[in-house]
Amino acid sequence: MTSRLERLIDQGVGRVPADIVLKGGSFFDLVTGEVVRSDIAIGADRIVGTSGTYVGETEIDISGRTVVPGFIDTHLHIESSLVTPHEFDRCVLPYGVTTAICDPHEIANVLGTAGVEFFLDSALETIMDIRVQLSSCVPATHLETAGADLPIERLLPFRHHPKVIGLAEFMNFPGVIHKDPVCMAKLDAFQGGHIDGHAPLLSGNGLNGYLAAGIRTEHECTTATEALEKIRKGMHILVREGSVSKDLAALIPIITERLSPYLALCTDDRNPLDIAEQGHLDHMIRTAIANGVEPLAIYRAASISAARAFGLRDRGLVAPGWRADLVVLDSLEGCRADMVFSAGRHVSDALFSTRKPVAPIGLDSVKAPPVNAAHFGVPVAEGETPVIGVTPGKIITEHRRYRLPVKGNETAVDLANDIIKVAVIERHGKNGNHANGFVQGFGLKKGAIASTVGHDSHNICVVGVSEDDMARAANRLGEIQGGFVVVEDGKVTGEIALPIAGLMSLEPYENVRDTLHDLRKAAFALGATLEEPFLQLAFLPLPVIPHLKISDRGMVDVDKFALIG
Repeated sequence: MTSRLERLIDQGVGRVPADIVLKGGSFFDLVTGEVVRSDIAIGADRIVGTSGTYVGETEIDISGRTVVPGFIDTHLHIESSLVTPHEFDRCVLPYGVTTAICDPHEIANVLGTAGVEFFLDSALETIMDIRVQLSSCVPATHLETAGADLPIERLLPFRHHPKVIGLAEFMNFPGVIHKDPVCMAKLDAFQGGHIDGHAPLLSGNGLNGYLAAGIRTEHECTTATEALEKIRKGMHILVREGSVSKDLAALIPIITERLSPYLALCTDDRNPLDIAEQGHLDHMIRTAIANGVEPLAIYRAASISAARAFGLRDRGLVAPGWRADLVVLDSLEGCRADMVFSAGRHVSDALFSTRKPVAPIGLDSVKAPPVNAAHFGVPVAEGETPVIGVTPGKIITEHRRYRLPVKGNETAVDLANDIIKVAVIERHGKNGNHANGFVQGFGLKKGAIASTVGHDSHNICVVGVSEDDMARAANRLGEIQGGFVVVEDGKVTGEIALPIAGLMSLEPYENVRDTLHDLRKAAFALGATLEEPFLQLAFLPLPVIPHLKISDRGMVDVDKFALIG
């Protein structure tokens, strides 16, 4: 009896028909940069032949089209798509993303190891190859209350799972530089494996110390200058373009043929509405080429360079012996997928139907007690009041100060300067903490919007003009067990329920997409000016870094970190 391996060899030689042959088209050779006219023969899960003519048990005519390797999203939080891994698979794979390297950081901060297990169980069933990085920062900060704690002892049992690559984005870069014992335990355990980075604006000796810990990848670069320093120091830069963090335009200058071996692409956080309107990694590729980037540079970053950065040695080229993750495109410049293959399987509705479901978890994670308007009062303080400044397209916020109007014995909103109230309400049932402050940049003229998606601890975050509407929005989140809510004059004018840990919907991605469209309209009716008011809201609870200061010894001045309230 012929073994599987022997059959693959026979198919490559041409002794027996391949399982599938793509005929009449071309493929993009990411080694030489040539577009090669050729059949592509597939046997089982891999490519068995190129640069020749093949006979297949199934033959598919792709005349006039070009084949490229499947795209690899090198860093994302599937939770930010607001759907389960199964629905993310069904939503994104048809756009050509055949591998997704995710960090279940959001659900882990709510549910701990149960959230990690949910993602690993799901990854074993999806058609797309979902790989998991173990969340390194749970909780993400001591300045806020998370729902769980993942010390190294709780991470190690997952280390050798077949879907695990390594340790996810190490956000606590001050902890690394200052040798915090909790950080050191995690870094020590993963020496020799992959450790993903997260160090916005870090440079000089501070960056050197961070990299000395064995951290090799980074997705937080927002300027070409920052990216070039990190590349020179051995980092592999993940160029990010998500629903909120949009860094592609700023990093276009570094996406060159020379630097492409040290680049990859990622979305970090992207919702189904943006995917439907613009696309996923294909959107990044189209945009880059339209802005003068060489196709060879951006397609390398989207596949082979990404695969090598994360140790996925079986994918990233259209070549014999490589995993048959393939995207059949209309053109390299258009980058629109006509057909997708995942491990040799033609992606279709029938293929998705073969997956086993994974039961949802965390359906009772919103445990905040009811609030009323009085909970949102801010006492009058002398002098200027701290205000969080939102910058569209960035998750890095600014620390601003204003003299705000006074109403009675409380500090009031200042609509003339686009300053409204913001509050974070602990929702994990730990301590009932509640912090109030002010934010500038949302554009709201009335009402309130609220969310249980609040990076990174995922407490309730609510912004608004009216305290009554803020209370109504926050309380409604408890009634629907998490999600996004818009309130105007005491009435809920838009909402989406995200009952899985307060982060993900039970609905198909199409329903989520359509609901997000209506939700966005409801927010715009309040005057919201941000393109993505809900995901921007989700990042407000992050610590503000008003002045990132590195001393001569390369130390971060951690006293400059502050949180609202």
